[in-house]
Amino acid sequence: MRNNPRPGIRVGVLTSSRADFGIYLPLLHALKESEEFELKLIAFGTHLSRYHGYTLTQIEAEGFQVDFKIESLLLTDSAASTASSAGLTNLKFADFWNEHRDEFDLVFCLGDRFEMYAAVLAGVPFGIKFAHIHGGETTLGAIDNVYRHCISLASSLHFTSTESHAKRVAEIIGSNKNVVNVGSLSLENLLRLDLMSTNQFSEKFGIDMDIPSILITYHPETAGQVKIEKQTNEIIEAFLVLAESFQLIITMPNADTSGSYIREQYAIKLGGNNKVFLKENFGTLGYFSAMKHAKLVLGNSSSGIVEAASFGKYVVNIGSRQEGRYCSENIIHVLANSKAIIASVADALKKDIFESENVYSKKGTTKNISHEIKHFFK
Repeated sequence: MRNNPRPGIRVGVLTSSRADFGIYLPLLHALKESEEFELKLIAFGTHLSRYHGYTLTQIEAEGFQVDFKIESLLLTDSAASTASSAGLTNLKFADFWNEHRDEFDLVFCLGDRFEMYAAVLAGVPFGIKFAHIHGGETTLGAIDNVYRHCISLASSLHFTSTESHAKRVAEIIGSNKNVVNVGSLSLENLLRLDLMSTNQFSEKFGIDMDIPSILITYHPETAGQVKIEKQTNEIIEAFLVLAESFQLIITMPNADTSGSYIREQYAIKLGGNNKVFLKENFGTLGYFSAMKHAKLVLGNSSSGIVEAASFGKYVVNIGSRQEGRYCSENIIHVLANSKAIIASVADALKKDIFESENVYSKKGTTKNISHEIKHFFK
């Protein structure tokens, strides 16, 4: 740890999952290496869940110290359990902010997860100043849409991924003050990371990426009257057909309502297939390396929407989870229907490398965030 002659701006970072930690990485490195900031990490959510891969180890492997660990997730993921987990997270963070509120000048929060919302909500009565990343976006097929906008209302600083999202945040909070479009932070990982070769990937994960592969991440749709059983049957039926011609690399769903049902069906119907690899977590370097070498990205994850275009990859986006989200021209939308998925994959594979603009890309994202933090405290 640095021995500074005087403390810098005391910045806390809330991280609840592998997903937000991977996005934060460029900013975390910048804050850690600068003498103008004092960084403290607050880990909770699936980071502390053995069921979800205990990704606390990923944080430590990246060279960061976890200053606070807060456990609050329940093992089950029904609608009642999700609501209870949010309530428990809120209670745990009420105690946390009460004890540690004077240790932070600013606390970063990211995205739209229910547990992130609960942690932020608990900080409002204590006057915690939050900086929100990825506000103003829309995902009509997930209840996260509600949480994201609530987090924006509770935050003092806003770093959005596109100009249209900055305008949306300004509409939500009733002001454009301290709302800055910086682009997607996660894309700066592509400048920092030395991605694995196919040989390196094979040595680390036991998967030969020289075999034509499709990278898949599918999360449950949590908004509306969605029949998770029907959707899961449809996507698995498509996966089984695709596995006849391709190697499928599937990362597991996150801690959403009914995520465990998808996991169970994967294990039952895909677990014995030697063309299918079910992986809990690759880490940021491993995941982006898999994306680099895959023929195609399939599923309904935000990583397909935000990052895949920078790899020149086409994405078949399934269902309505990401409906309403701003997309580059590499995205092919399809219903959660097995025949439609198979046909869309075939169409995508006929295309050349995607060479148009990634709408989430903007130079100097981390530098601009650091500048705005310092400006905020002048």
